[in-house]
Amino acid sequence: MQRIINDPDNVVDDAVRGYLRASPTLYAATDHPRVLKYAGEPRNKVGVVTGGGSGHEPAFLGYVGEGLCDAVAIGEIFSSPTADAFFQAFDAANQGRGVACLYGNYAGDNMNVKLARKMAELEDIEVQTVVARDDVASAPADQRDKRRGVAGEIMMWKIGGAAAARGDNLNEVIRLAQKAVDACSSIGAGLSSCTIPANGKPNFSIEPGKMELGIGHHGEPGIEITDLPSARKMAATLCKPVLEDRPFKRGDEVAVLVSGLGATPVMELNLLYAEIADILDEAGIKVHRTYIGNYFTSLEMMGATLTLMQLDDELKTLLDAPARSLALSQ
Repeated sequence: MQRIINDPDNVVDDAVRGYLRASPTLYAATDHPRVLKYAGEPRNKVGVVTGGGSGHEPAFLGYVGEGLCDAVAIGEIFSSPTADAFFQAFDAANQGRGVACLYGNYAGDNMNVKLARKMAELEDIEVQTVVARDDVASAPADQRDKRRGVAGEIMMWKIGGAAAARGDNLNEVIRLAQKAVDACSSIGAGLSSCTIPANGKPNFSIEPGKMELGIGHHGEPGIEITDLPSARKMAATLCKPVLEDRPFKRGDEVAVLVSGLGATPVMELNLLYAEIADILDEAGIKVHRTYIGNYFTSLEMMGATLTLMQLDDELKTLLDAPARSLALSQ
């Protein structure tokens, strides 16, 4: 393991210090060392909070900013933030109109958000939640409640954040964030493992020349291991389960997100996208907006994820709204 670190046990705290030093117009510290808030002026709007384990940068803290999230709870690498961190994020984001907590479906996050909501009740902070469940590989469509949240969370933050910035009330922000993630289907393909600094060795194995389809962001087992295909065949392999997950028809519009997992060059992500775009063209599906880059990673894992969000006019309006953050500006 060759890394730019001081102490393997202090990687997260040292990194947070770097984010604060590098981006003072985006991030402000709070009383909690694992909670950052947006440095902009409060706007009497619904607060939007997210949170999750570190190691997925720029998720989660990269989506704090204008038109996105107002505060983030930061966990240890691949581990949930504590309940106290989520509560402190609620408190930091609260501007008197309630807080929307938008996060992914993982056991630790579910437990700690639940506890944090009870803490918020004692402080008269209204908190409602949306839990992302967009990973088609983790459960079939009729068991969507069991699915993991992956890169579709970004669409949830974008739509919910835009609704809050527009001045929508808490119920409406929650409705739209839920609608956004319900319209998302995602899948990933891993080509190599990653290494948690404190462990110092790869936490799983993918043999050279192989690809694991449906692998999770923490190395959760996928649904199939195959020989590493060409980009064209990989695009087809990723598109098939995503397109089959919902009733797409010719003429539909989508937002496409192709995210690297940390170690795949952006050149290759664009190469992969060209093949995906061809497949969508053949299916008669129009691409309204495209996001390509390292949006939701897994340390230095090689590979990529594909997310499609099926759009209607309501979602398109919010998707196209301005946003400014470290990871997403438009």
